[in-house]
Amino acid sequence: MRLGVLDIGSNTVHLLVVDAKARVRPDPFLDQRSVVRLMQYVEDSGEINDAGVKALTDAIKKALMFARESGVEELVGIVTSAIREAPNGAVVMNILEEVAGTDFRVLSGEEEAALTFLAARRWHGWAAGRLMVLDIGGGSFEVACGMNEEPEFVASVPLGAGRLTRTFLPDDPPTEEQLKDLRNYVKAQMKPLAKQILDLEPADHVVATSKTFRSLARLAGQRVAVVGPEERRRMSRDDLGDWVNRLGRLPARSRLELPGITPERTYQIVAGAEVAMRAMKDFKVKKLEICPWALREGVLLERIDHFESNDAL
Repeated sequence: MRLGVLDIGSNTVHLLVVDAKARVRPDPFLDQRSVVRLMQYVEDSGEINDAGVKALTDAIKKALMFARESGVEELVGIVTSAIREAPNGAVVMNILEEVAGTDFRVLSGEEEAALTFLAARRWHGWAAGRLMVLDIGGGSFEVACGMNEEPEFVASVPLGAGRLTRTFLPDDPPTEEQLKDLRNYVKAQMKPLAKQILDLEPADHVVATSKTFRSLARLAGQRVAVVGPEERRRMSRDDLGDWVNRLGRLPARSRLELPGITPERTYQIVAGAEVAMRAMKDFKVKKLEICPWALREGVLLERIDHFESNDAL
């Protein structure tokens, strides 16, 4: 079956298409995304404005065109924090579902964490032992820990890179006072979560997903291998620490000259780096590995797991 997942996120509308069979690794067919940066369309009230709705519908129409041209037989739609938390989120959802011609699944932060954990477990395998999986999205930060495919611990806190940038870093580059306020907020939000994490059995392997972590690892980490089209990268807390303050002093246009910093991430990377650094410090993580599979792959794997047999395809 040619299976697709359409992810309406805080930063992008992302279509991932795979050829899927039960008990077989998904074979990637298409990866298409439209940068929306939805947080720029969020009013002070938290509502998504008309321009944001139009940006979303335009991106969805484009994704649907690619899905049709790719012969997608089943499309799974998911929505994460930006729309989930908007006061007019239900209204926006109705509009998007009408445009897409399908229902969207609204994921809680905890569901995002669990599905991302499933993807990371399948990617790294049982030999990785106890996993801790970190993910920085546009609206929230998730962590999941455990030994099996279902994590024993999941948490989601409002520390997304887009959300924090909009709230704390209005200037480019940010002022020292803005950065101080951001750091104090992130520290306060992370403190109770860190206490819970440190009470758990220590992880054997810490991995991170999401474009923010991948960008930071290309900037501050090191490539350890290339497997097919995928790079494998690791990043130490010390190496990231060397870059955190430097990023905050650079304007967005100058960050684009750095390795791994793309146009859609250049405005959010400062806040993302602060969250990553605080998490690694508070969770006592000295180094982590970047996992190429994340939420979308987790959604696809969950769907594939429901196939009764190869004959069903």
